[in-house]
Amino acid sequence: MKIVGGPASQLLASRVASILGCELLGVEYKRFPDGESYVRVLGDIDDILIIQSAVTDGDWVRLLQLIDACEEAKRVRVVIPYVGYARQDSRSHPGEAISARAVAKTVHADEIFTVNIHNQSILKYFSGNARDLDAAPFIGRYVSSLGLNNPIIIAPDDGAKALAESAASNLGIDFDVLEKKRLSGDKVEIKAKHLDVADRDVVIIDDMISTSGTMIETIGLLRRQKPSDIYVACVHPVLVRDAVGRLFQTGAKKIIATDTIEKGVSVVSVAPLIAEALK
Repeated sequence: MKIVGGPASQLLASRVASILGCELLGVEYKRFPDGESYVRVLGDIDDILIIQSAVTDGDWVRLLQLIDACEEAKRVRVVIPYVGYARQDSRSHPGEAISARAVAKTVHADEIFTVNIHNQSILKYFSGNARDLDAAPFIGRYVSSLGLNNPIIIAPDDGAKALAESAASNLGIDFDVLEKKRLSGDKVEIKAKHLDVADRDVVIIDDMISTSGTMIETIGLLRRQKPSDIYVACVHPVLVRDAVGRLFQTGAKKIIATDTIEKGVSVVSVAPLIAEALK
């Protein structure tokens, strides 16, 4: 098997190749004067693994070009660590595109792997056997290595509960989910459903942080419970605009994320997770 790293996942692809002892093929990328992109995979194309996150529209185009460039391979497997458009997974108004379905249908491969995709129902739209991998345990292990004060992993809502449970599983770390209770028209009380966070280090986890609005609200409300320090964690650090600065201004001590999107806060690699799935 040989590995091809897309432009959005160069470092991750090299890490997977190193773990598996596979050759990392070179790729020529360029752009024509009219703006169109060009891709050429360099080397023998036989059994191919393509790793490319789809953060932007351009990333999706590059992924499709890489798959097409490898069409002569006897087997093509694709890892899309971050699946952009995954939040557009349903139709709220007549005439809306279900964009998650639209982009997934364009991906044709023998096997497709994603990492903590926003909604697993999207997997059925890929043309090929699709499987979602869970990076939460790797975040949990990283948290466990930090030597925190009686840590607790908190999900900001029920949607992230499974992620928090997975991160805390088998590590001796407590987890809980926040519960919002409206006291009046403009006053909301928020607290952990079952456990007290006072004087404990808290790690708030979600599948992704984009604008950081949810995290900022959660940090502000949790601080009233007087925890020791507050950390924020996610699988996918989308982190648009000034999200990082706002998180630290609000009181986050550290941002913990994986390299599904390669950012400065990507301190946890999903390369071992991908390598194990391929084995």
